[in-house]
Amino acid sequence: MPAMSDAAASPRVTAADAAPEAGRVLDPVDRISELLFGVFMVLGFTGTMSVAGAGAGENGVRTMLVAAIGCNTAWGFVDGVMYVLRTLVTRGHQAKFVRAVRAEADPAAAQRLIAEQIGHVAAAMSTADLEALRQWLLRQPPRAAPQRLRPTWRDLGGALAVFLLVFTSTFPVVLPFVFMDDLPRAMRVSGAIATAMLFIAGYRWGLHAGVRPLPTGVVMVVLGAIIQAVVIALGG
Repeated sequence: MPAMSDAAASPRVTAADAAPEAGRVLDPVDRISELLFGVFMVLGFTGTMSVAGAGAGENGVRTMLVAAIGCNTAWGFVDGVMYVLRTLVTRGHQAKFVRAVRAEADPAAAQRLIAEQIGHVAAAMSTADLEALRQWLLRQPPRAAPQRLRPTWRDLGGALAVFLLVFTSTFPVVLPFVFMDDLPRAMRVSGAIATAMLFIAGYRWGLHAGVRPLPTGVVMVVLGAIIQAVVIALGG
């Protein structure tokens, strides 16, 4: 009896989480990931430009500034488009899964579909738990499994948020190029800012994941350095 109660509670949580209006457009992992993506992009770009444009003076700094902002603007747009496509694919997969469970006449087969969808967590669930989830899916209204895939305003809002995160992550890193005419000096200050941003993002990622935040922040800094080195080695 307690197992059934726990199982019944679990679907209610899932329903709340799955409601389109619930929560923020981007979850914490998405927000941190997009910020990291923006920093990685501009780090790789500025690292390459530092090799190509060292000693170029004020013109080199201005070129760096315009190119870095343009680079992240373009990739922010691309990543926003990919966010919409990923969202549509995920929604389509979920709808396909719900239809498959609804159409399966054999409860055991439907439970296997649910277990495959849940993943390794299903190993801790009993047959009664999986059956409770199956019954919950069967009780959902037809709108829970749409037949067509169309971007929603929420999807477009998410794409805009992705673009803004990637775009705005550029500015702290390129600010030294606004106020400094000496390109090598601006590069050093820019690198220090990027390092701090990577550490903070890694620290928050560690907190969200439930792992030690300090080592996670350090790992993110090391990863940023590796990415920059690889980009420079490959010529950008």
